[in-house]
Amino acid sequence: MAEFGRVPQIPDDEKGYELDLFCVPKHYEEDLDRVIIPHGLIMDRTERLARDIVRDMGGHHIVALCVLKGGYKFFSDLLDYIKALNQNCDKSVPLTVDFIRLKSYCNDQSTNSVKVIGGDELSTLTGKNVLIVEDIVETGRTMETLLSLLSECNPKMVKVVSLLVKRTPRGSGYRPDYMGFEVPDWFLVGYALDYNEYFRDLGHICILNEKAKVKYKV
Repeated sequence: MAEFGRVPQIPDDEKGYELDLFCVPKHYEEDLDRVIIPHGLIMDRTERLARDIVRDMGGHHIVALCVLKGGYKFFSDLLDYIKALNQNCDKSVPLTVDFIRLKSYCNDQSTNSVKVIGGDELSTLTGKNVLIVEDIVETGRTMETLLSLLSECNPKMVKVVSLLVKRTPRGSGYRPDYMGFEVPDWFLVGYALDYNEYFRDLGHICILNEKAKVKYKV
């Protein structure tokens, strides 16, 4: 795994790890190709992102905005690390939380439209310092839509942290302020990333196999 621009990059030829090297729920054993990012590596990287956020935003009152549903696990772990740093560092970040849900997928395909659920409540963010917490940025258009909606509410500051950023020719060029890993253009599940609501209970980030796409298709 190389690191460029201070973001760990998983190369396109990354082989990952065999499933039997890790604890994978038995009901998913036939649905996954391999483990790409083990849970322990996710946690270590999340802790580092928390340190960077506290370093940059310490002293500001922050509204942490979780993008549901896929972002909930990363959001929870990231905030746990920030709270731990608040107790043990010279700088601290006063935190409140809010939630929004975006939908842009049908099966494994990103649609051209973005549905925002909870957008009417964005007006409460006027004049606030906002940290958007997302699980994955793919084309970037979903996040650009959310940022456009937020700008209409005149927040004081907006930063975005995403656990994953996908390399894809369909991308708009958008890059978050904080990134966990840059990943190839694969369909990934686990650590709350889902396929039609399945695989959120998988601790590692894995590649979904083609058979599973048919099995869980709606």
